[in-house]
Amino acid sequence: MSNLTFRNATLADVDRCYTIETEAYEGDEAATREKIATRIAQYSQGFICLEIAGEVVGFINAGCAWDVVMSDEAFKELIGHDPAAPNVVIMSVVLDPAYQGKGYASLMMRHFIDTMKQMDKQTIHLMCKTRHVDLYKKFGYQYIKPSESDHGGMAWHEMLMTL
Repeated sequence: MSNLTFRNATLADVDRCYTIETEAYEGDEAATREKIATRIAQYSQGFICLEIAGEVVGFINAGCAWDVVMSDEAFKELIGHDPAAPNVVIMSVVLDPAYQGKGYASLMMRHFIDTMKQMDKQTIHLMCKTRHVDLYKKFGYQYIKPSESDHGGMAWHEMLMTL
């Protein structure tokens, strides 16, 4: 694992990140290429890529808000995002399927949490499927409630970490 690099995404990463997003997420839950480009262009500090041997294999992206409404679909296009806001809202935690099951997602999440702490953020919010609730609890997230969002036609759960 010595050839791992974490870095902020650039617009040159849009196509690779879109490919990973569509391969790793089911159906309509994947972000569009345009949403990925917007997230990188508007808040690259919250779009952290994992590279292995010079290739992006995964990423976490987020925006920041003063008041978090997890079911706000417009926020996924960073409408209402304010980089100075203390609350981070994760939109994607995604890893190329070829690299899943090897601990890379955990490394990405730990790095993301540390980065948000260094940026003096106060909370991290995310939505996940039922099968991932226990995983996020291991990182220190608390279960909040079933989400009102039906993004991608699926059931989601809201999680919160206080930094």
